[in-house]
Amino acid sequence: MSLPFGVALAALFAIVMIRVNVTYWLGRGAVAGFSHTRFGNALERPKAARAQALIQRWGPYAVVLSFLTVGLQTAVNLAAGAGRMPLRRYLPAATIGSVLWALLYATIGLAALEAWLAVAAASPVGATVGVAVVALVVVWVIVARRRRAAVKSADTVV
Repeated sequence: MSLPFGVALAALFAIVMIRVNVTYWLGRGAVAGFSHTRFGNALERPKAARAQALIQRWGPYAVVLSFLTVGLQTAVNLAAGAGRMPLRRYLPAATIGSVLWALLYATIGLAALEAWLAVAAASPVGATVGVAVVALVVVWVIVARRRRAAVKSADTVV
């Protein structure tokens, strides 16, 4: 039984909007709590003010683009909250990004999941081998990048 596209899209949009807004408000709350500590004056320094100005100017673009990445979305939305991005700039960016994310996952993401589930149902061993191969490729890429970075840093030190 398949979920109708409109229902999947609406559900994914609602889920991501709730998640990113909770993340934004956690960032705002963390900064508010931090400001009441002895380190709170660090938020008023010139570097912090420049960072907040950058977030307020370029932050909406970063928020929208973060929805097209894997692994940056939470950090960007947390930074938007911590940087006290005004809601009048954050909410439109979060809404546009959430629509993009929901469209991607309602089409490509759910199709890929359905295909993998079909493979897993037909051949559990084949699905397990496929996951293992993907995991090995990811590990290999990470190790290769770290080695290249180590060689590069060793070359610059000498």
